[in-house]
Amino acid sequence: MTPQFVSQRRVEFSDTDMAGIIHFSSYYRYMEEAEHAFFRSLGLSIMLKQADGTVIGWPRVSAACTFEAPARFEDLLEIRVFVERKGVKSLTIRYEFWRDNARIAHGRMKTACCLCRHDAPLISIPIPAEIESRIQECPSENPAPHVDR
Repeated sequence: MTPQFVSQRRVEFSDTDMAGIIHFSSYYRYMEEAEHAFFRSLGLSIMLKQADGTVIGWPRVSAACTFEAPARFEDLLEIRVFVERKGVKSLTIRYEFWRDNARIAHGRMKTACCLCRHDAPLISIPIPAEIESRIQECPSENPAPHVDR
């Protein structure tokens, strides 16, 4: 299946460990960057300011990444984005990392749609219609095992 969005990211020296191999934490940053770019491609933002000063945001509920092969300094990675599940109040987005024609990692983040106010607890809300209508589900061809906790 064709991903809904594809971005590219070069592995920078600061993303690697002493052996020049990408540090595991970099994958999480790359997933977040791809998520933000995906939202922008839909004419959305990860932080939508409302007229009353509140913000609709997407805090993480869970994140996971499985590494299949190392990426190294200066590798050009393709990050494929799939909205695996669109719930009433949440999104589960799957990411696949490819170098050339080989998948080297895959990850998943679940986010909750929340109303954010300064100095107040987050409030989980249904995904607003103007956002929900732009985001479609698109499972990937090679899903990773899903683990509910």
